[in-house]
Amino acid sequence: MAPPGRRRHGLSPAAVLFGLVFFFTHTASAASAVLGIDIGTEYIKAALVKPGIPLEIVLTKDSKRKEVSAVAFKPSKSGPLPAGEFPERFYGSDAVALAARFPGEVYPNIKQLLGVSSGGDAVQVYTSRYPALKTEGLEDRKTVALKSGVFAESEKPFSVEELLAMELKNVKDNAKALAGKGVEITDVVFTVPPFYTVEERRALEVAAQLAGFKVLSMVSDGLAVGLNYATSRTFPNVNDGGKPEVNLVFDMGAGSASATVLRFQGRTVKDVGKRNKTVQEVQVLGTGWDRTLGGDALNQLIVDNMVAEFTEDAIVASLGITAEKVKTHGRTAAKLWKEAEKVRQVLSANTGTGAYFESFFDDKNFNYKIKRSTFEELAAGHAARVEGPIKRALEAAGLTLADIDSLIVHGGASRTPFVQQRLEALVGKAKIKANVNSDEAAVFGAAFKAADLSPSFRVKEIRDTDLQGYNHGIQYMFNMKDRDQKIFTPATKIGATKDLPFQMMGEFEFTIYQSTPNAKGDVVKDPVLHFASGNLTRAVTKLIDTDGCDRDSFNNYVQVRLSPVTGTPEVLSAWVTCETEEAKPGIVDGVKNFFGMGDKKDQEPLKEGESASESTSSSSSSSSKSTKASKSSSSSSATAEASEDAKAGPKKKTVTSAITFTVSQKGYEKHPRKEFKRMQDRLADFDASDKARRTREEILNSLEAFTYKSRDYLEDESFITSSTAAIRTSLEEKLSAASDWIYSDGPNANLDTLKSKLKELEDIVKPVLKRKQESIDRPEAIKAFEANLADVKTAIDMIKTQIAEQNVQLSKSAESASKASASSTEAPPPSASADILDDLEEDEMLKASSSETAATNEPTEVPIIYTEEDLKSTEEAHEKASKWLEEKQAAQTKLKQHEDPALTTKDLQAETEKLNTIIMQMMMKKARYYNAPKPQKAKPKASKPKAKKPSSKKDKTSSKKDAKGEKPAKEPTQAELEEALAKAGIKADGIKLQNMGDRKEVRDKDGKLLTQLELEEGATEEDIKAAIEKATREGREALEREKGGKGRTGDRDEL
Repeated sequence: MAPPGRRRHGLSPAAVLFGLVFFFTHTASAASAVLGIDIGTEYIKAALVKPGIPLEIVLTKDSKRKEVSAVAFKPSKSGPLPAGEFPERFYGSDAVALAARFPGEVYPNIKQLLGVSSGGDAVQVYTSRYPALKTEGLEDRKTVALKSGVFAESEKPFSVEELLAMELKNVKDNAKALAGKGVEITDVVFTVPPFYTVEERRALEVAAQLAGFKVLSMVSDGLAVGLNYATSRTFPNVNDGGKPEVNLVFDMGAGSASATVLRFQGRTVKDVGKRNKTVQEVQVLGTGWDRTLGGDALNQLIVDNMVAEFTEDAIVASLGITAEKVKTHGRTAAKLWKEAEKVRQVLSANTGTGAYFESFFDDKNFNYKIKRSTFEELAAGHAARVEGPIKRALEAAGLTLADIDSLIVHGGASRTPFVQQRLEALVGKAKIKANVNSDEAAVFGAAFKAADLSPSFRVKEIRDTDLQGYNHGIQYMFNMKDRDQKIFTPATKIGATKDLPFQMMGEFEFTIYQSTPNAKGDVVKDPVLHFASGNLTRAVTKLIDTDGCDRDSFNNYVQVRLSPVTGTPEVLSAWVTCETEEAKPGIVDGVKNFFGMGDKKDQEPLKEGESASESTSSSSSSSSKSTKASKSSSSSSATAEASEDAKAGPKKKTVTSAITFTVSQKGYEKHPRKEFKRMQDRLADFDASDKARRTREEILNSLEAFTYKSRDYLEDESFITSSTAAIRTSLEEKLSAASDWIYSDGPNANLDTLKSKLKELEDIVKPVLKRKQESIDRPEAIKAFEANLADVKTAIDMIKTQIAEQNVQLSKSAESASKASASSTEAPPPSASADILDDLEEDEMLKASSSETAATNEPTEVPIIYTEEDLKSTEEAHEKASKWLEEKQAAQTKLKQHEDPALTTKDLQAETEKLNTIIMQMMMKKARYYNAPKPQKAKPKASKPKAKKPSSKKDKTSSKKDAKGEKPAKEPTQAELEEALAKAGIKADGIKLQNMGDRKEVRDKDGKLLTQLELEEGATEEDIKAAIEKATREGREALEREKGGKGRTGDRDEL
């Protein structure tokens, strides 16, 4: 049973359903892209995952695969900026390039200061490397901040979280450019060193929140490399007796070195339903690290060697220049660190290199040379420390080097020759994996983890477990004594929970601490969380008074967890329990038992495979068997039970009640809401200032480009013909003034001034360019308009023809109607037959004949496609458009080229659109008629012939009918046939008319059966087309059936 948490109001099913719908629709739309970010000391790398872009590295603005971890503020020439104004920011290599000029405004490698105390050793090391930077403590906080000289003295310093948030926002903008428009990126997974403390993890989370990110998880560098390694591999299944693969990841970057022991294996687990599936597992078994062994430490060796050689020069020494003065000079220190990094990288591939400094210090030049052997002598002590993290990781995992299958190397500093030599000597060259990307494996692993945690993606199922690396404990007071209890060890998995037991009757509190070693190696217990109960006393009192709990049975529990997101400890819930006597069953319970609603143990569920009938029958049989013995044994059993209850005493039950509590962060405390909002607002103002600056620069560039282009216009012949001499003179004067202004006052002008300057020139040039373009486009536009006029004329002729055909059909329909009315008034002649049956038959035949005649003479409905109103409106539109064009062309002819046109292409396009609308309306009317379903003609109901006796009278009558019968239908002529085929869109070449008589089957000269078209008299061209298509379709279907039948017969024969 899960422990109770804080009380919450119940939600209605409708509210829950609405929340689920909102959640899934929101995540499906907003979480379409995720990021994995590897924050290194020197570089930041990011990888994007979105539909269509799987695991793609986010490039910087200069198309590099990693960004230097630095941000810089460019000082203003006029001095400190007033409140509300912000300087220009630079990132990455652009920021580092400013270090030589503005060393106090470039902030590199700030990851080292995340979450550390302002008086800590890390701050002293940082300021010694970057002496121009000013560090100070934040107000009401223990963490460090950096003061910028660009702003006024009243401006608050920038916290490390703010500066890192700027770099993360820059990464976010680059990722948006890669993802495309309309994609919002908020979800992110960070890689962190395994030695990151609670304070550092909290500070990173704050920086991410300031940058607009939602942290899905923080994974250790080694685990991220392992995840990337596992994405393309399948490991032995431990359920089948497979041996797991154990690898060691050695990561040495700019700031530190770490080792992580990983176990890779497959496992069969339960899937949905009764199915099983195999998943891959990556488990961290142990970690070790050296926080100061990295590329920066090696660079420091080169910097010290440079300064030593420079100060050993006799001339320099005579000037009183000491090593301390050189190292504490901001610009000189920036030059030293920049060149030291280059020297170290070159020495990794060469045996020697050097660097030249012009005006290195106090106008003294300096030429520096070093060999790889010299560098390795300087780094001998650092080389001996390479094995330390590996040994500590193996010790934490309880393994030896013999248990390691391979060594995976990651990090830029790991490519240093003496580091590789140490690793080869330690594990052997054969065990070192060379097929893992040593630069990008961690960021790819973080991106994979982000995709796995996001509901928008489905990836390979890899289950990972990480460790937090430190001991955690609680300190509290009980019975007037201080108690110290360990709750988590370095081997505790992130996400693990633990119930902490207490025996408190009243309010209590405790502090969770993290044990971390300081610079001297001593273990320090740093408080990270404080817990205080809220209503324990009231809850205990209520349990005693209401439930009758025993005072000696009370226990308290607090559930804590290592957060699966950040790996920091957190309190989930708290509750109190006690024991009380279980109430005896009363009269109501007896009634319930009598009606079968008693104790649950008497209502056991059916066993698997047992039906209800079996259960009933078995119970009935057993009850029938026991009926006889029940009477005799009832008294004895009752006595036995009573004696057992008396011996056992009253039954006990446990009562649980949740308690309220408060939790506060210690060490790195949570920012007050007001302070967090202030940092957010300052970053937003910085972003707005950058956007306005970019817009201003774009306008300034547009103004400068426009002046150059306008000078070219002054020499263009077509521009000259489309303008007057006065306009060109005015333009030339304004261009000269604008050019001078751009290079004098332009760089410092505000956005509105730049816009007004550009508009002043555009107001002169654009009308001339418009006239020039009109003279080029007008002839083609007129041609298009005249073509539309011709189309309207064609439509008018079509309407006239259609109306004439409608009138002819209307007259024919009226004539048919008159004939039908006349025939209906004529009475059939009386029959002179002597046979009554014959008279009846003749009457029926006459009725059928009269009905057929009436059907033949029935007037047909004439469709009205166009009316006289349609013809009139179309003719008026054509006449109006023709007149308009004639008037506009006459007016345009009178104008000169430098005058504004009377007939513009825009007007022509508008009038052309009107004509197109008219044509489309007329065409749609006809299309609606032809696409409408044809009404089915009602066929006359034939009377059922009756059986009758043969009669001579009948023969005479029938012979008379044959003699006086109807005339056969008139056959069409060859010319009429060709005309009908032409209307139907069929070529009449080779088609000849031939009278085949009244034969039902007609064959050609080869004896093939021909298809007869079923056409009625007066069939239209649409009827002919439909009949031809029907006959063709039926013929194809018959042919396919014939072929299919033959194929099936053949198949049966083969079988």
